[in-house]
Amino acid sequence: MSVNDLGKWLVLIGLGIAVLGGLVWLLGRFPFFGNLPGDIRVQGENFGCLIPLASMLLLSLILTVILNVVVRMLNR
Repeated sequence: MSVNDLGKWLVLIGLGIAVLGGLVWLLGRFPFFGNLPGDIRVQGENFGCLIPLASMLLLSLILTVILNVVVRMLNR
């Protein structure tokens, strides 16, 4: 692997992280995200913890369907 290849991979990884950050930022604006039945919320006096199990399962299902549709369209 040459230095040019390494540079390209680092740029792609950086863009992927930026896109992922943008998606997380946008998901935080939806009122239902993190408030579905099955999401675990623990509130203490000095801390809070949210484990969005149901929200992550729903997001995973939606992304799986979208990616399958895109891959099938590209393979034609």
